[in-house]
Amino acid sequence: MQEINFEDAVEKILEQDRRYARDAFFFVRDALEITKRQVHKENRERREEKHVTGQQLLDGIRKFALKEYGPMTVTVFEEWGVRDCKDFGEIVFCMVEIGCFAKTKEDSRTDFQNGYNFADAFQKPFWPASRRTDVAAKSVPL
Repeated sequence: MQEINFEDAVEKILEQDRRYARDAFFFVRDALEITKRQVHKENRERREEKHVTGQQLLDGIRKFALKEYGPMTVTVFEEWGVRDCKDFGEIVFCMVEIGCFAKTKEDSRTDFQNGYNFADAFQKPFWPASRRTDVAAKSVPL
C-alpha cells in the first residue's frame, strides 16, 4: 500500500468536509508527533508500548498550544473551527479514515468528548494569580 502524502490527504478531506481549517490538521499532526515522542520516552523506561491514547493526545495538544500560541490559543482554535476537545477527535478520525493516522480497536471519537474546558486549559494559565485564587475560592462548596 502506498503511503499517502499528508498535504494531499488534508486537501482531500477539505474537499468533502470544511468544518476545520487546513492549519488545524497540521497542528494536530505536529502535536501528535511531539506527544508520541514523549510517550515513547516514558514507555521506554517502563518497557511498554508507545501507542498514544486520546487523553494523552489532548494533553499534548494543550501543552503544544500553550507553547505555540499562549493566551491567543482559544482565538486561533476558533479561527480554525475548533471549539472543544471533541473537535480534535473529529480531526484525528478524519485522518484515521483517510489513512494518515492509525488507531487501535479501543480508540474512538468518544475518547475526546470528556476532555478539558478550553477556558480552564488555555486562558486561565494567563490570568493574574489573584484572579485564579478568587475564582477557585468562589467555586469551592461551603
